Amino acid sequence: MKMAEIKDMTVDQLGDELLKLKKEQLNLRFQQASGQLENTARMREVRRTIARLKTAQSAANQ
Repeated sequence: MKMAEIKDMTVDQLGDELLKLKKEQLNLRFQQASGQLENTARMREVRRTIARLKTAQSAANQ
């Protein structure tokens, strides 16, 4: 997800997306631990998107 897309979201949408990505991140960690994860780049992408969302939330709260 690009930062431009994130900036267009409302605070509620940011929270919902953050929750969804955290669940996905947990699922990806379980898959990696069990050796079932095929696309390891997805973990990096999810982690960075979470950081972008948190940055946008912080900016919105100020």
